[in-house]
Amino acid sequence: MPAIPLSYVDIAADVTARIEAGEYQPGDKLPSYSKLAELYSVSFSTAARAVALLRDRGVVVGAPGRGVYVREQGGRRQ
Repeated sequence: MPAIPLSYVDIAADVTARIEAGEYQPGDKLPSYSKLAELYSVSFSTAARAVALLRDRGVVVGAPGRGVYVREQGGRRQ
């Protein structure tokens, strides 16, 4: 039986956990949408939705044309 694909909420939770564990530090660039899609075995759009959720939660910030970065401490919204 094939594994159930992760949802964008699951991916956002995993990336958040990796940030909290120190795997991604404030100011670090996250992998591209394509790389995240490959890492989590999901579609590009699912990876993009996960990053959008992280952005909405204030966990990451986007820099147009440069990528998505972990927000510096103190900048995170509750």
